[in-house]
Amino acid sequence: MAVTFLEELEGHRIRAHSADQWVWVADPSGQYTVRSAYTVLREDLLQEDQDGEFKELWKVKFPSKVAVFAWRLLKDRLPTRDNLRRKHVELQDFMCPFCRTMEESASHLFFHCSKVFPLWCEMLSWVNLVGVFPHHPRHHFLPHIYGAYEGIQLDRWKGWWLALTWTI
Repeated sequence: MAVTFLEELEGHRIRAHSADQWVWVADPSGQYTVRSAYTVLREDLLQEDQDGEFKELWKVKFPSKVAVFAWRLLKDRLPTRDNLRRKHVELQDFMCPFCRTMEESASHLFFHCSKVFPLWCEMLSWVNLVGVFPHHPRHHFLPHIYGAYEGIQLDRWKGWWLALTWTI
């Protein structure tokens, strides 16, 4: 952790006779304002609204803990080992607990692991579908909400996705 900090400091000059100052990067002036904070929050919410999958996720009649889990999965906010590494959490092992061949990430753990992939293939075979598995969990969920199904079939399709990711 100290090495990373020193690497970050490498390109900067420390001025001994200058006062420290705060800089708000969300505003070009560098000054914090309530308006700029509101704008940042609003943009985040608008981005989620534009994507649509979050609205669809909350419509599914599943326990809220499953929906929250799926939301965290889609936003890449689960404490997977690669996310923990990014936060400088020191772990003994970063490998996938299922296959032990790759680093654990949400994408690998839930969709691409050699132990998990057959489950998805089996689920797709129930409805006679074959497909490519996108790398990001969010892109994996999109076909389950914007597919060829409507009404109760669409709800079942979303439910299968939620049930399988929750089970994994």
